[in-house]
Amino acid sequence: MNDIACVGILVADCIAKPVKVIPDKGKLELVDSIGLYSGGCAASASINITKIGKKAVIIGKIGNDGFGMFMKSSLESHGVDTRGLKIDAKGETSASLVMVNPDGERTFLHSVGTNGTFNEKDIDYDIVKSSNIIFVAGTMLMPTFDGKDCALFLSKCKALGKTTALDTAWDSLGRWMKLLAPCMPYIDYFLPSYEEAVQLSGKTKPEDIADVFLGMGPHTVVIKMGEDGCFIKSRLSGEKHFIDSFRVNAVDTTGAGDAFCAGFLSALVSGKSLYDAGRFANATGAHCVMAKGASTGIKSEKEMEEFITDYDMGRIEPHIR
Repeated sequence: MNDIACVGILVADCIAKPVKVIPDKGKLELVDSIGLYSGGCAASASINITKIGKKAVIIGKIGNDGFGMFMKSSLESHGVDTRGLKIDAKGETSASLVMVNPDGERTFLHSVGTNGTFNEKDIDYDIVKSSNIIFVAGTMLMPTFDGKDCALFLSKCKALGKTTALDTAWDSLGRWMKLLAPCMPYIDYFLPSYEEAVQLSGKTKPEDIADVFLGMGPHTVVIKMGEDGCFIKSRLSGEKHFIDSFRVNAVDTTGAGDAFCAGFLSALVSGKSLYDAGRFANATGAHCVMAKGASTGIKSEKEMEEFITDYDMGRIEPHIR
């Protein structure tokens, strides 16, 4: 039995660091390093979940190409169950060129690839049945799955008695709630970033944002707020929490939101309270940004709990930005 099934996008990330300037046409600029990493919301989350110490299976689509085989091998090397991967012999695996500036912020060039053809019919429901939490990662970036297909999938998950969670990505096409609304009645935990949540809700205050979403179906809303931590509100328990972030030296913010989600859901598997799950998720995000790549910095559950204790006891000096 898997703890969490991560459903969504897989992306081969080619990361260049530090990119101080984008070269003019026909010119060349030097960087210290260029590396190939497994990325994409579902891939990063599944790897992070296994590094924390939980069992994860991934459901998505890759091409039968170099990037695809790299992704599959990378996932398996971290202990992720890849039986849910659909391999498209004619498709190209999604890939991004990630340019990281000296401050750790990212700029992307992206090819949608097989994420663009992933759909509900690609999903093996035997794998869904053998997973406790179903996490959809990368909504807004899967054109043939977003909207009705995703809603159908989540409704089937709920009919199977599964706990569901969903994270969004930035919608460059501006469709936002048009795509998400059909899914909301079937989501238990909704985990958007603050910027995405503002676009979806039309509100700016975290609690007002959460109230909009709570009225649409989810019983718990978790808003990722980057340096400001997170805001959690639940209509099941009546809880609401602003939870501050851990002040660390950010090297690379690639995958920080995915790491947060992995930490939060893993904490739920461990039986942590919403508040403690939020703190653990913040710690997971902090570990992500302290290293290059979406999963490199993630530690075991025990190690991150020790980090939280050391931070609270003042044994780790906060990084003042």
